Amino acid sequence: MKSTALLPMVRLVLAFILALCFLIPVVWMLFVSVKTEGTPIKTLTDWFLPPYTFENYAHVLGKTKMLRWMGNSLFIALVKTVLTVLFTSLAAFAISKINFYYKQAIFLFFVAGLMIPGEATIIPLYAVIKDMDLLDSYLGIILPGIAAPLGVIILKSYFDGVPKEVIESAEMDGCGLFRIYSTIVIPLAKPALASIAIFTFIGSWNNFLWPYLSITSEELYTLPVGIPTLLSNYTMDYVTPMTVNALASIPVIITFIIFEKQIVKGISFTGIKG
Repeated sequence: MKSTALLPMVRLVLAFILALCFLIPVVWMLFVSVKTEGTPIKTLTDWFLPPYTFENYAHVLGKTKMLRWMGNSLFIALVKTVLTVLFTSLAAFAISKINFYYKQAIFLFFVAGLMIPGEATIIPLYAVIKDMDLLDSYLGIILPGIAAPLGVIILKSYFDGVPKEVIESAEMDGCGLFRIYSTIVIPLAKPALASIAIFTFIGSWNNFLWPYLSITSEELYTLPVGIPTLLSNYTMDYVTPMTVNALASIPVIITFIIFEKQIVKGISFTGIKG
């Protein structure tokens, strides 16, 4: 009985330790970002002691293109999220609720898409975007990212749970397919849609490889592409890199704080582990 009673306490302590392991680097980054450049560090506590200054943030925001790159990342992430949710939900609705030839084969095609690593498609994807004359443009970054087989599979499974009687009743009342999709199926699938939207946004915000390959103009850089070029122009002091990375991380941290419950539900809903 005592061991059973101690088990929740052990789990709580382990969870607290793991949380500290993830939190300490973030706290250290934020403290270093407000330190004066060139401050001598002799002990561990010196990282967290005054003097503090926000001139580092003013310099990075005023003297570099960080704001432009943050705007690019935000615009691309928002547009990609909206389009991904729209197209994956439409595709999942068609596969789940519309009868047509080769429906199962098409669904297996989406499942097969999960077995191909993204890096394996980079070269043919680059060739297609080049032939479409979309390199070095917002469309060239956004369009390849809206193909989300996992989103289609998740939503298809969710839509399968909508009772057929509800759909048939709506059809008897004169509802068309689009009205059934927009007024019945989509409202019932809000948890799944929120999960896909959150992970699409975070994935787009952190994406480096494809923007790095498809962008040549500095004005179109996203944060993951622009930050390495920015840091290469500075001496390797701790303060400037931490200031730049703090600015890049703050929007994601705020997003996590606001949508914490939805993110946790999304992880448990999609079955993502680790």
